[in-house]
Amino acid sequence: MENNTEILNDLIQINNDRITGYERAVEELKEQDSDLKPLFLQMIRQSGQHKAVLTQEVQVLGAPAETGTTTSGKIYRAWMDVKAMFTGHDRETVLNNCEFGEDAAQKAYKMALETEGLSGNLRSIISEQKTDLRTSHDQIKALRDSVSS
Repeated sequence: MENNTEILNDLIQINNDRITGYERAVEELKEQDSDLKPLFLQMIRQSGQHKAVLTQEVQVLGAPAETGTTTSGKIYRAWMDVKAMFTGHDRETVLNNCEFGEDAAQKAYKMALETEGLSGNLRSIISEQKTDLRTSHDQIKALRDSVSS
């Protein structure tokens, strides 16, 4: 049970990172890239919904839910700040950073699903969220590929 709580809290932190990352991406958008804003806001809502479900499951297990972001997420955002100083906030850079974050989310969900002792209910929730996030990843990747080609 403790292991399940830890896994869920890790995924909550990943979704917190994702929310923070897309909020940052919205801030970085230039006027000519404002078409990306609705997509990024959708990603923020998506992670908010995932986080709410995961938080409820942690509470069912009788543990407190995480409210922060991962250390790697904080490092990633700091790296994004430094990179932006040198490269500007162009569309391709923003999309590259978003894809990097989506890759990290996919990896975290994959690792969670590979955990032994995960209840069937939790495995189902995590699998559904991973699939949902995969769709978002593919959207970001397609947009990124269209800019860099």
